[in-house]
Amino acid sequence: MLLIYPLAFGTWEIVAIVAVIVLLFGGKKIPELMKGVGKGVKSFKEGMNEVEKEMKDEHPAAPSQKNDPPSGQPEQ
Repeated sequence: MLLIYPLAFGTWEIVAIVAVIVLLFGGKKIPELMKGVGKGVKSFKEGMNEVEKEMKDEHPAAPSQKNDPPSGQPEQ
């Protein structure tokens, strides 16, 4: 049985993948492609930050409790 492990590429496999990408898209298209990927990642991160902010706004953290010593005991 052949098992394929994701992200288990050696040096020659990575070189071959890059060569195929260059052949398919050409040298001029690759920077545009990477720019699009970067914009997509940035948009995804912004969306995640918005969701986290909304969750914090809906469910604020428990009020902080002061670490005051119990009455009758002096502070150190």
